[in-house]
Amino acid sequence: MATNLNITNLPQRRAFARRRKVCPFSGDGAPAIDYKDPKLLQRYMSERGKIVPARITAVSQRKQRELAREIKRARYLALLPYATN
Repeated sequence: MATNLNITNLPQRRAFARRRKVCPFSGDGAPAIDYKDPKLLQRYMSERGKIVPARITAVSQRKQRELAREIKRARYLALLPYATN
């Protein structure tokens, strides 16, 4: 045989299984994303005023775009700060 495959060195299973993140804005009873709700929008902003990425908050792509747009609207109307000191 020309090639000798060593199958015993292949990993059998992953050590840690990650839980699948679920979008908090999908499904029944999910809150609506609205610029007039700064309390909800602040949960998706850092202490410095930056929008937290979707990979951390588990928000879906479509809802992340909508969330960013509503945060920017709330900032424009001075409901949320652009940045903190």
